[in-house]
Amino acid sequence: MADTLQAQAGQEISEEQGKQPKSVRVVLLALMIAMMLAMLDNMIVGTAMPTIVGELGGLEHLSWVVTGYTLATAAATPIWGKLGDMYGRKGAFMTSIVIFLIGSALSGMAQNMGELIGFRAVQGLGAGGLMVGVMAIIGDLIPPRERGKYQGMMAGVMALAMIGGPLVGGTITDNWGWRWAFYINLPLGVIALAAISAVLHLPKKRTKTRIDYLGATLLTVGITAIVLVTTWGGTEYAWTSARIMELSAIGIVSLVGFVFWQTKAAEPVLPLHIFRSRNFTLMSVIGFITGFVMFGATLFLPLYQQSVQGASATNSGLLLLPMLGAMLVTSMVAGRVTTNSGRYKIFPIAGGVLMVAGLYLLSLMDTGTSRFTSGLYMAVLGLGMGCLMQITMLVAQNSVQMKDMGVASSSTTLFRTLGSSFGVAIMGALFNHRVQDVMAERAGSAGRQLTEQSAQLDAASLAKLPAAAREAYQHAVSAGTHSAFLLGTAVAVIVLVAALFVKEVPLKGGPQKDPADAAPAQAPAAEAV
Repeated sequence: MADTLQAQAGQEISEEQGKQPKSVRVVLLALMIAMMLAMLDNMIVGTAMPTIVGELGGLEHLSWVVTGYTLATAAATPIWGKLGDMYGRKGAFMTSIVIFLIGSALSGMAQNMGELIGFRAVQGLGAGGLMVGVMAIIGDLIPPRERGKYQGMMAGVMALAMIGGPLVGGTITDNWGWRWAFYINLPLGVIALAAISAVLHLPKKRTKTRIDYLGATLLTVGITAIVLVTTWGGTEYAWTSARIMELSAIGIVSLVGFVFWQTKAAEPVLPLHIFRSRNFTLMSVIGFITGFVMFGATLFLPLYQQSVQGASATNSGLLLLPMLGAMLVTSMVAGRVTTNSGRYKIFPIAGGVLMVAGLYLLSLMDTGTSRFTSGLYMAVLGLGMGCLMQITMLVAQNSVQMKDMGVASSSTTLFRTLGSSFGVAIMGALFNHRVQDVMAERAGSAGRQLTEQSAQLDAASLAKLPAAAREAYQHAVSAGTHSAFLLGTAVAVIVLVAALFVKEVPLKGGPQKDPADAAPAQAPAAEAV
């Protein structure tokens, strides 16, 4: 019966696209607003954090403002996807927006650091459903063959969030106060809710199957432990410390137990059968590595340009413009080509080649590299990521049945999120270690002490250093950046290898449908009834 509803929904949506394109555009606009809420939040809040600490205190718990949000988002992501598959995507998506807005309002009203961390976790629970909801609803509304048109729109939102986040955060904090960094989400969220409620029409789903609570619990514990390991390892605790070992053991045992239980559960949170598709598994791997590389790059590139090239920290988002602009243009071109031709395998391959080349070029930067040269290197990396960012989701969704669209979207998003956690942690640990070694070589014990607490000095601290120490630090950052991007280059080779094994399965819903395809499309529905 569920497949029948989905088949009918697909027909209704196709008719709606033909008769009411404006309605579809309104829904897509609302989805893009929700997507921006999820991506923009951390970047706005990051800029406001010094002011928040100044008012609320609790500097020792500062990292938890971001960690609490990230943990909740990662843990909730697969659960939102499954809830959408079971009970209907519209209701699940609107619920996630409401929870996100409640968390935003409460965060803005926080009176101490403990409250802010707790409310940020609530916000993160909602955020876990925002990106998944956007991707899954687009998967319902737009056939895969036509979905490439909207890749540029999604990449544009991502680039806008990364470039504009720090600028918007600084402006809001300076003029309205840090609480508005959270309150700004409310009017945008209400607009998205109103548009989706009025215009988005998807069939409601009812199921008597109970939620897999044990599977959800095991997955949440496993993800939480792994994210904490990548967050705390090498910073709060040594990688070989008892705490990190305990968390690693808890994470591994929980995830192994989760995989075992998914083979027994009546309605698993993450159906393992979707990984039988070669393309879906490969896209999960590519998504993980893309997250690993992208968030590592966005962390170290501004640091390099500020510390070594003397760029202003105020406009840190603009420093990434060559990479993000190239990513946006390539994503739009890839989307158009995919829509017009139905062919997509070339893009993961080209993305892998360009990503490896871009990361290797970035690893060559030193204290004498000009901003123009580093901008060209960033553009090469951006071209590679533009070929991969949305194609991975498109191919993953095309590899599963409609009934698994939610878990496919959430799984792909989760792997990218986990990849970003590992990328920041591992590349960060390598960077910090290299910076401290070079500082010790060039400035002796005083240099090592200078970077013992943190290998990332802010502009004010850097300006206070003697000329010799500042020059040593610039060489150290250059060496650390070299090591981090060299590691990224090696990891990115996995993307290229995985892309070579992608099988180019025809995208569903081409512009001209072959009548011969109609019968197979209706067969599953007839069997279900």
